[in-house]
Amino acid sequence: MGYSSEGWFRNQFGFLRRQFLQDGELPFTNVLCEDSVAPALDGIEFAWKDRIYTPLITLWVFLGQVLSADHSCRAAVARLLAHRVARGDSACSAETGAYCQARKRLPEKFFSSVVRNVGRKLEAQVQKNWLWKGHHVYMFDGTTTLMPDTPENQEAYPQTWNQKAGAGMPLARVAAIISLSCGVVLDVGFAKYAGKNQGEVSLLHKLSSIFSAGDVLLADCLMCNWRVLFSFKDRGVDVVTRLNKAHRKADFRRGKRLGKDDHIVRWKKPTSIRSIDWPTYHTFPDSIVVREARIHITQPGFRTRSIVVVTTLLDPVQYPKEDLALLYRARWHNELDLRSIKSVMQMDCLRCKTPELVRKEIWTHVLAYNLIRTIMAQAASRSQLLPRTISFKGTLQTLEAFQPMLAIPGESNRLCRQRLYEQLLTAIVTHRVGDRPDRIEPRRIKRRHKHYVPLSVPRAEAKRQILKGLAKN
Repeated sequence: MGYSSEGWFRNQFGFLRRQFLQDGELPFTNVLCEDSVAPALDGIEFAWKDRIYTPLITLWVFLGQVLSADHSCRAAVARLLAHRVARGDSACSAETGAYCQARKRLPEKFFSSVVRNVGRKLEAQVQKNWLWKGHHVYMFDGTTTLMPDTPENQEAYPQTWNQKAGAGMPLARVAAIISLSCGVVLDVGFAKYAGKNQGEVSLLHKLSSIFSAGDVLLADCLMCNWRVLFSFKDRGVDVVTRLNKAHRKADFRRGKRLGKDDHIVRWKKPTSIRSIDWPTYHTFPDSIVVREARIHITQPGFRTRSIVVVTTLLDPVQYPKEDLALLYRARWHNELDLRSIKSVMQMDCLRCKTPELVRKEIWTHVLAYNLIRTIMAQAASRSQLLPRTISFKGTLQTLEAFQPMLAIPGESNRLCRQRLYEQLLTAIVTHRVGDRPDRIEPRRIKRRHKHYVPLSVPRAEAKRQILKGLAKN
């Protein structure tokens, strides 16, 4: 059902845009626009005309909740209460029940649609000098996240098999497609941690519709298999990955030689491909042409001494071996981006108690991350920098300091907000990623863990054992 009036929608939507620098004459101010949100709202089938927690307000409160260091619903509702009173509106209840029900009513498709629209709009507007040789490069990788131990979560995302019942936490596999140029997340997939068709390769194929002809997929060695290389190349998408030594060895005496440790070779189709039926298998060609290039690593501190980059980019003039090596090294940004979402934004352990709300919480984290990446793109464009040179955490900290001022409504404050925008962007570009090429650090931590014994039985059982011991004494 649509929103109740155009004025109502523009008022609340304008407030949401101001919070993430989507107002004024700045670059990329049409990333979070009506075209991104209105279609998602039209798919909602319930009325909210007289509700405090409209979909946009619920989304705004949810965004504030995941961005805050205190992820509690109580703090999120308190921020809304303070905002309404400051604007002269009637106070809402400080209880969290209405907000939790509003989150539950909003369909998951609403969150996923907004995330995908925001991500694609930002990627479509990146500057040409941010691209790699004119290509949009998309990185793919997966991670895991924990969630509260409830029966619903355990059924949807079971704990690992080697943990006792009641002593483990539900664990979900989360995979993301991330832009190399600006760091925005374009799509996310979810699966169980273990089981058939629950791995990262299966998630990649489910998310593959995001790719277009001319794009480049940059992935780790887990994606280096015949089916991935063929299916993407068949759609005009090139792949850059690393040879999986567990499945195949490189023999540079074979194939067409392009240079030292660089050749073009044919990979024969495997005798069978799991998750592919026989009629589909027989439609595949007998072989594919790929390029293999061995990269020698002499930098002290690197564990690996040589890798073999496998790619469908066959032209050695347009794509020299050295450029492929640098591109594959840039895949490390994927690990840093996932760390930003999980560690900096604290998504490593979620709070919602049902699978659907867990997925909504993840989508909201990703939306907040994408909007922060939009602000970084604005700052980079304004200062003629690359977005990857700006600190994500520095941007987040600066935005948190400026957001209360950006929330002030009214046309009379428009010029003030514009000055705030300009100063905010100036402050953001001062927080640069440290120029530390080939940095070497021990894979150790100095801070010691507190000496708590791990919980090896359900908490209720542990309580009974404590009470039983007290009774004996």
